[in-house]
Amino acid sequence: MDETTPALRIAVLVKHVPDTQFDRHLNGDDRTTDRSESILSELDEYALEAALQLVEAHGGDGAGHRVTAVTMGGAGAVNAVKKSLQIGAHEGVHLTDDALAGSDASGTSRALAAVIRHLGDVDLVLTGMASTDGETSLVPAQLAELLELPQVTFASSLELRHDGGAWHLTARRESDNVAETVESTLPAIVSVTDQINEPRYPNFKGIMAAKKKQISVLSLADVGVDPSEVGHAGAWTRVEDAQPRPARSQGVIITDEGDAGRRLVDFLAEQKLL
Repeated sequence: MDETTPALRIAVLVKHVPDTQFDRHLNGDDRTTDRSESILSELDEYALEAALQLVEAHGGDGAGHRVTAVTMGGAGAVNAVKKSLQIGAHEGVHLTDDALAGSDASGTSRALAAVIRHLGDVDLVLTGMASTDGETSLVPAQLAELLELPQVTFASSLELRHDGGAWHLTARRESDNVAETVESTLPAIVSVTDQINEPRYPNFKGIMAAKKKQISVLSLADVGVDPSEVGHAGAWTRVEDAQPRPARSQGVIITDEGDAGRRLVDFLAEQKLL
């Protein structure tokens, strides 16, 4: 990086979500998600890896580039930041406040936008394509609206270059039958897919180094958000009712008595699977 190329600061939004290996549960009358068995959202690891690769491609730590992992939620949510620091993020931010409980996508976006403003000099905000609990994909678009920044969604590759006094981003987006390349100046909001890279795992060196990295803890008052705008009070949506998933009924067992093939075909035809 030469003297005219400024250091990059990339914020990666990470979420503490219920482990998909276990059944999901709701708590209390307000039916909020039980997060007692939670992990860093797998889809956010792709965004974190993308951020690390971008700064490494432009000189890494020696060039002054920084990757900041940002999360919001209760006390346990900090574990998503800690895992991010072990993987390679340089610092973390944890927004935590009792009033955040029950936030939907709107309240989450409002709170996270305030954190980004509070950080002050963020060039790029990266997110996963969705969270593995809500799966709405709404937060990146709402962030872009609140922060009045350009947005690129579902990027399958990312490149940065610096010329003309500004950073420029090039992203590839792919759907079933169309691929397109889009460009944007920074700052910008970008969500990435699980096709963009192969996330790295924390190694022993990274785990030990993470113990010395800073995690800033912020409240709603710190970032200038009125509690009435988030949580249950500010939610645009709510869960009216929920029922346990019914137990699976026993399937049809076909015993081969010489006609199993025909009976199997008849069964599939009855189910309109042929």
